[in-house]
Amino acid sequence: MSKRILICNRGEIAIRIAKAVKELGYTAVGFWTDNEQEPPHLEYCDEWVYLQGSNNSETYLNISKIVDLAVEHKIDGVHPGYGFLAENTVFAQELNKKDIVFIGPHAKAIELMGDKAVSKKIAKKAGVPVIPGSTGEVETVEEAKKIASDIKYPVLLKAVAGGGGKGMRVCNDEVELEKNFEAVKREALSSFGNPGMLVEKFIVNPHHIEVQVLADKKGNVFHCFERECSIQRRHQKIIEEAPSPFIGSNEELRKNICETAVNLAKEVGYDSAGTVEFVMGEDYSFYFLEMNTRIQVEHPITEEITGIDLVVNMIKAAFGEDLDINHQAEIELHGHAIECRVCAEDPLTMLPAPGKISSLDFILPQSVRFDHCLYNGFEIKPDFDPMVGKLIAKGFNRSAAIKKLNYALDVLFIDGIKTNIGLHKIILKEQNFLSGTYSTNYIATVEPMSEIDSLKSDNDLIKKAVALELKFNRESL
Repeated sequence: MSKRILICNRGEIAIRIAKAVKELGYTAVGFWTDNEQEPPHLEYCDEWVYLQGSNNSETYLNISKIVDLAVEHKIDGVHPGYGFLAENTVFAQELNKKDIVFIGPHAKAIELMGDKAVSKKIAKKAGVPVIPGSTGEVETVEEAKKIASDIKYPVLLKAVAGGGGKGMRVCNDEVELEKNFEAVKREALSSFGNPGMLVEKFIVNPHHIEVQVLADKKGNVFHCFERECSIQRRHQKIIEEAPSPFIGSNEELRKNICETAVNLAKEVGYDSAGTVEFVMGEDYSFYFLEMNTRIQVEHPITEEITGIDLVVNMIKAAFGEDLDINHQAEIELHGHAIECRVCAEDPLTMLPAPGKISSLDFILPQSVRFDHCLYNGFEIKPDFDPMVGKLIAKGFNRSAAIKKLNYALDVLFIDGIKTNIGLHKIILKEQNFLSGTYSTNYIATVEPMSEIDSLKSDNDLIKKAVALELKFNRESL
C-alpha cells in the first residue's frame, strides 16, 4: 500500500528525498512557504502543501504547525532531511503521538546522542574511546581550570548542545580559558538555548573521521565504511571524501573504527541511518566526538563507494521494513569518491554571499553527480544555509576521482553570485591535499584563499571557450 511521505525540508536535500520516495513507489509531499513560493524541490514532488510563514521560526521550525498539516493531509511519515528539526526529540515524539512515522531514529536515541555530555557517557559504557576531559557539564571557570590542569593544555571549550562549529573555543593556557569561558556560554545559549559546556583535551593536527551506520528495527546494525571530513572552515566541512586517505590501506584501523561505531549504535538501540564522528590524532588513535542522528550532507560519497541508497534504506527502516542488505559482508568498498560543497559565499572571506543566479551551465564528465537546487533566476536568500549544491566525483581510485572533480569544477558556471568554486579548484591542486596528509587545520595553515585572484583570467578564458562549444553543439543539433 502506497505511503504518503511529507518532506519537511527544502533545497537539494528535499529533492534527494523526493527521488527516494518516488523510487519506493510512495507519494512525495513537499512544502512551499511565503518565503519561497516556487521552491525547486516541488518539481520532484507529487503534491504541494502550503506552510504559512515568511521565516524559519514560522515554517520549518514550527513543530505544531507541521504536525497539524501532516494530520490534515493524511501523512504516513515525515522525513526531516538535515538541519531544521532533523534532530529534534520533541518533533519526533509529537509525530508519534499522531501515529505518524518520524523517518529517523527513535526519539530516545535522538535525545541521548544529542547531548554531548550524555553521549560521551554512553560511549564510555560501550567501550568507545573518548577524548580526555569533563564527564559532564562544567558549571564554573574554576572547575574548568582544574580539569584543564589535569589533562594539560591546549583544551577545547565546547557547547553541550548543537553543532556546526558554534560554541567552540580552543584555549592554549589559563588566561585564554578565563577569557573564553563566559563567551562560549553566551554563544551556546544564543545558538542552542543551552549554556552548558564541556572541557576536552584539544587534539593537535586532528583528522575528522566519521563512520556511516545503517540500522533497522530488528536489531541489525551495519557500517558503510568511513569518510574523511577534515577540510573545514569555521569548523564546518567543505570537502569530504571516502574512504579516508589518512587511514589509507590500513585495513585493521578501518575495521576497528567502523566496528567501534557499530558498537555505539547498538548501545542506544539505533534504528536508522546515522553517523558516528571521531577525531583521529597523528598517531592514528581515535576518540568519539558525537553522533549525528540524521542523514548527513556528505552521504552521497558513501553511496558512491558502496552502491547503497542510504535515503531509501532510511525510509525502509523507519517503517520496519527489511533493508537492502542482510549481512555486513555484503557491503563492499569500491573506488573513491570526493564531494565539494558548492556554497554561495565569498571565496576569500568564506562568509555567506546571497544573491540571484543570472546564469547556470554545466556539462559534467562521466561518474560525476551534482546534487543541487539551482536554476537561472534562482535567488539565494540569507535566511537559509549558503550551501546550494554538492559536486560528487567517483573514480576507480583517489587520483581518478580528483581528475574528474577538477574537470567538473572547470565546467560548472554559476553567475550572478559569489561562490566557493574557485577555492575548491585551488585546494584540489594543492600538494597537501593531493598527498592526503591534510588535517582540520588545513585552511588556516595552507591558506588557499590567497591564490583566488590568480584564477580570474584563467576562468574567463575557460568560460568563453565552453560557452562557444555549448553554442556550437546546440546549433548543430
